[in-house]
Amino acid sequence: MSLSLSADRPSVPDEADNGVWLECIECGETYAPFEAVRYTCDECDGLLEVRYADLPTFDEFEGHGVWRYAPALPLEEGVTIQEGATPLYEVPRLEESVGVEALRIKHEGMNPTGSFKDRGMTVGTAVAKELGVGRLACASTGNTSAALAAYGTRGGMETLVLLPAGKVAAGKVAQASLHGARILEVDGNFDACLDIVQDLASRGEVYLLNSLNPFRLEGQKTIGLEILEAFQADYDAFPDRIVLPVGNAGNTSALYKAFRELVQAGALEPEEVPKLTGVQAEGAAPMVEAIENDADEVRRWDDVETRATAIRIGNPVNAPKALPGIRETGGTAISVSDEEITDAQRDLAREGIGVEPASAASVAGLRKLRAEGIVDDDERVACLTTGHLLKDPDAAAAAGGDPEPVPADTDGVLAHLEE
Repeated sequence: MSLSLSADRPSVPDEADNGVWLECIECGETYAPFEAVRYTCDECDGLLEVRYADLPTFDEFEGHGVWRYAPALPLEEGVTIQEGATPLYEVPRLEESVGVEALRIKHEGMNPTGSFKDRGMTVGTAVAKELGVGRLACASTGNTSAALAAYGTRGGMETLVLLPAGKVAAGKVAQASLHGARILEVDGNFDACLDIVQDLASRGEVYLLNSLNPFRLEGQKTIGLEILEAFQADYDAFPDRIVLPVGNAGNTSALYKAFRELVQAGALEPEEVPKLTGVQAEGAAPMVEAIENDADEVRRWDDVETRATAIRIGNPVNAPKALPGIRETGGTAISVSDEEITDAQRDLAREGIGVEPASAASVAGLRKLRAEGIVDDDERVACLTTGHLLKDPDAAAAAGGDPEPVPADTDGVLAHLEE
């Protein structure tokens, strides 16, 4: 099935369960959603997407958080820790300095475990329970492991996380540990971890909850739905562009799917769909390379390095879904240096918004695109920030100012301040 912005609705196959089924994006093969554990197509190994017979409009959403959007999700309820409904902050000084008509920051760091991954896990763990699996697993640069551990233990399931040794921020490892995950440090990078977890999943040892899992991306769709509703309420219009960091490209894929489904439901016109614009670090930019070279596939980067650990990924598994999302919406992709990321992290902090480095990539990318004339000054833009400042306190400390030693008396403090 083509991943285009078409108003044509999919035909419902016999395999559908209560109007829900899985479909391969490459060959169109269809599967029942909950009869067996499945991550990719049995026929061609292509990526799967969740499909729906009935697609809701905005009028059908009610409630709060991720499960407000239950009519657009595969189950009516999930394993929840009150995720979603994150702030869409105004940033007037940053808006003026970037030079766009409107700039808002969607801060996913305000989710229960401090990142957008909670949205996917509330759905993914619910599906795991529906399938009757007991052990959940993921490869992670940190945020996925924290969310998996929290939602897995909330749902009463065993959790296993594989991390690249020495490459994950301490705050994220601490979260996974405290929530009871079994943590395995792999002598390799994130992509090596993912290879191992996929092999474990193929042997039936674990239920994989990386973004290769199509159900996890369903929860992440709700980021896009919240942005559209908030912009409509505040500006009586949808955003022209959404700029987001790209690691495994799950959010790019998920937002594009949300917008395609709204077009099919008649709730959104194709020309109203925001331009999806991806940002990667220069040391880990395979998606940018594919966009710049007009390539149909992403070339795997075996050696990746950036201080933005959450997007230190050389083989984005969702590229086949994300590349059409960027191109079909008229978006683009750009890479930024670690220095530009840190500058953007400081800019956000001056607005009172604390994010980890990878999150700031979206603002750094927007600045660069404005400087190059690719983003116009009359655009309304939402930048997605994906994780909280305290996910990587070492990076935050390095980006901030140093403590100043002073004497232990008031006059000494005042004298130091006058200096």
